[in-house]
Amino acid sequence: MADSNAPDDRASLQRDVFVPMEIYKVVTVFSMLIAIGLVVGGFLVLDSATDQATAETEDVNVITALLGIGLIAFGGVVYVFSTRFRPEAMGNAKDDTNQGTDNG
Repeated sequence: MADSNAPDDRASLQRDVFVPMEIYKVVTVFSMLIAIGLVVGGFLVLDSATDQATAETEDVNVITALLGIGLIAFGGVVYVFSTRFRPEAMGNAKDDTNQGTDNG
């Protein structure tokens, strides 16, 4: 009987984008740098909008706060999108059938 929680291998393979190792390295490095920069920058903008979390509710700059939250969310989207890329030569550990089950 099939496990209902098991991921569909075809859907997983359709989601992945196979690229040469050199492109994978570039995408991984730069997407992580961009994602980290966006998230840190978003928190800095959010911090300035709330005056380091000391502003009263009516003193919060809503536009700037929303911009900060948007930057944080966009950083997460960049990271998630970058996880779609896989090098052609690298396998997927969950697809490896040579692993024993005695990892106890």
